[in-house]
Amino acid sequence: MSSLEPRRAGGAVGLPGRVPATGWGWGPGGSPSDQVGTSLFRALAILRVVVLVYSLAVTLSRWDDLARPGLGAFVLGGMVLWTGFVTWAYDEPRRRTTALLVADVVVSCLALLSTPLVQGAEMMQGPNASTVPSFWVMACVLAWAAQRGWLAGVLAAAVVSACDLSIRTTMTAANWGNIFLLLLGAGMVGYSATLVREATEARARAERLAATMEERARLARVVHDGVLQVLSLVQRRGSELGGEAADLGRLAGEQEVALRALVQGTAARAAHDEPVATDLMEALAPYATRAVTVSGPGGPVELPGGMVAELVSVVRACLDNVANHVGPDAPAWVLVEDLGGSVVVTVRDEGPGIPAGRLETAQQEGRLGVSESVKGRVADLGGTAVLVTGPGQGTEWELTVPRP
Repeated sequence: MSSLEPRRAGGAVGLPGRVPATGWGWGPGGSPSDQVGTSLFRALAILRVVVLVYSLAVTLSRWDDLARPGLGAFVLGGMVLWTGFVTWAYDEPRRRTTALLVADVVVSCLALLSTPLVQGAEMMQGPNASTVPSFWVMACVLAWAAQRGWLAGVLAAAVVSACDLSIRTTMTAANWGNIFLLLLGAGMVGYSATLVREATEARARAERLAATMEERARLARVVHDGVLQVLSLVQRRGSELGGEAADLGRLAGEQEVALRALVQGTAARAAHDEPVATDLMEALAPYATRAVTVSGPGGPVELPGGMVAELVSVVRACLDNVANHVGPDAPAWVLVEDLGGSVVVTVRDEGPGIPAGRLETAQQEGRLGVSESVKGRVADLGGTAVLVTGPGQGTEWELTVPRP
């Protein structure tokens, strides 16, 4: 395949192929945050089973001392069934609703409040008194923390702790220690879950950006192998032929430079990412000629470097229009105003103006010079481009961009 032959990619000539996968394997509706939640709840399911086995073992070891063994069997059976149900329910992100989280706390609190009825007053007054669900109640608290953050987890822990305090006839240091650990664990798990989600989202964004940059590099190679070489050839041959061909060659050379800058990543979409501050007045100074007057504040007008580059490109496009449609020596004025939160650049000439409907007709015919070179660039910077013109009134562009 020759260097000028269009590359077949993505099922069509010259179209980009599919963006490489990021490696995370998010399925439909499976965001990085949801995947983190699924991992947390699967770990929580294992913990829930472990503490359930512990609760069963503790209660069964004191079975003969229970005041109501039948009620105890009912409570333990309910705990087993609920553990199985929520393990299934929490495994799917769309089922992790507020209603399910509330129901989890309600079931845990009911199991906790059943302790005096199941065990009787004597067992509750012993030095080693334990509730029927024991540590099983911590699972619902950690579910709130994992799904809704540290504050929700602490509130759920406070509700469970209040139920635990309500059935106690005496409080020991061990009871207070368990409550403190429950509150602390809820806060730590919730805070850690939030950090992990944010880090995962940031990594996913970085991988998407890397995939985009890789695709841009591939497209740059395609453009370089085709369009840029053609423009370079036209420029060289035009210079050799002279006459009108030389003008065509000059235009081809200008478009080659602009297109090369675009594929190298200096487009307007990256303007806000350039952290280096640049003086807009200094960048516009070279455009001041005998015909063009550039004026503005006495001090520097600093903006991000990428934004300054785009504004200069817009001003150059406006001045090129003046030279092409009014005359190479036609007077023009460039005024810069620094309003603090925004910067306004006005480009004005005293030419014949643009007839009504001329720009719309040009856009429909596929000639997008004004639409893309002026309006499109300013819109990419988050600003507005207002055109004031009319037959015999000249042309004035008012370009307003917000300061980041």
